[in-house]
Amino acid sequence: MAMLIRSVLAYLALIIAVLAFLPGAGYAGALVVGVVVMLGWRDMKYVPRGVFLAACGALAYVLIEDVALLPEAAANVIRLSGLILSVMLLSSVLRRTGDLQRISASLFGGSPLGRYLSLTFGTALLSVPLNFGSVAVVGSLVAERIGERGDSPATRNATRAVLRGFGTAPMFSPLSISVALTLTLLGGLALVELMAVVVPFVVVMVLLGVIWRESETESPKADKPRVRSGASWLRFASLILAVCGGVFILHHRYDINYAYAVTLSCLAVVLSSRLLLWCRGQHPPLVSMGRVSNELAIVGGSAFIGAVISGVILGQMQAELDLPLWSWPLTAALVPLIFFLAGLGGVNPIVIGTLVGGTLGSIWPAEALLGLGVAMVTGWGITAFGTPFAANALMMERLTGYRAVDASFKWNFKLSCAGLAIAGLLGAGLTTALM
Repeated sequence: MAMLIRSVLAYLALIIAVLAFLPGAGYAGALVVGVVVMLGWRDMKYVPRGVFLAACGALAYVLIEDVALLPEAAANVIRLSGLILSVMLLSSVLRRTGDLQRISASLFGGSPLGRYLSLTFGTALLSVPLNFGSVAVVGSLVAERIGERGDSPATRNATRAVLRGFGTAPMFSPLSISVALTLTLLGGLALVELMAVVVPFVVVMVLLGVIWRESETESPKADKPRVRSGASWLRFASLILAVCGGVFILHHRYDINYAYAVTLSCLAVVLSSRLLLWCRGQHPPLVSMGRVSNELAIVGGSAFIGAVISGVILGQMQAELDLPLWSWPLTAALVPLIFFLAGLGGVNPIVIGTLVGGTLGSIWPAEALLGLGVAMVTGWGITAFGTPFAANALMMERLTGYRAVDASFKWNFKLSCAGLAIAGLLGAGLTTALM
């Protein structure tokens, strides 16, 4: 019964997120999100609990010191909570299809180089709508191959590819919380200009990964032949294009808040899929949302904290700030490293993104926001594949038996260092060029 109540309330929060334009929707949505988190407190991990308690502290500060910050902070909570709920709902719907298994299996055929690139790019594309679901699906197939043939360079390279492919998603996926939080906290930054820089960076990172992998001696014929998945890929790619296209149109043409645009686009696909099933006489049950307390605590709490930090700095510090010009490029260069070092300490990138975006977003030179935005999302992505406490690394450890520490420090450390150097130079260069 408790799980059912939490699921109903999560759906209610999603409905309120859709109706966010109504007066008082931000307050109502933030309240519902808070109730869902408190009802799931016993099942939550330490980091989400800490973020939620910090958000409660920020709320107390706002109520005592500056209540004018409350409307925007509450609106941020329901916008980003709606985004994460809609993306999770879309992921759950997609995992019910047979296409996903065929697509995942098709990634394992071909030569060692082709297989590595296929797994990396394939996992990256699957991560756009599926998030961690892509790691679960493709990682399970890697685990099957380990069970069938044992540990080998091929299975270790496959694990590298899955981790690195998923790690690129926070950099370029229009549906990722990293991009949404960055665009929310850096209000003057446009999605198109961010993607124009980040997508080439992602391609470079994938190609650099080819250098840091093991040589495979087994014959390509030893692997299973490619599964026929052309139609499945076509349907999946069309869905990604539909969702991302909807986000671009709503955000850029109609000037709708970015997180709100993602929510509407994801729900449009979910409802269309359900309507299609109803027309075929199928009536699958609603996806349970009873276990979303961790996600809502981190995303909603971070959204609230970020808005409060931005408001405080904008109102109190901006007028007094007079930093030398060289400090901005230097700061941009250090941002990816800050994400990575915090990740090595087990700090969730959402927390660092909130602090960096909330603190720097309000004082950063408006014309050079692209440099900071690129530094944030690239640092986030490198942290996702290069640190042992990242959720995807821990998930792959559970599926394959390969230790997350080995994956981070033995397999990916050189690639992480190269990525951090390039990301730092890119952030600093853009900041210098645009100022």
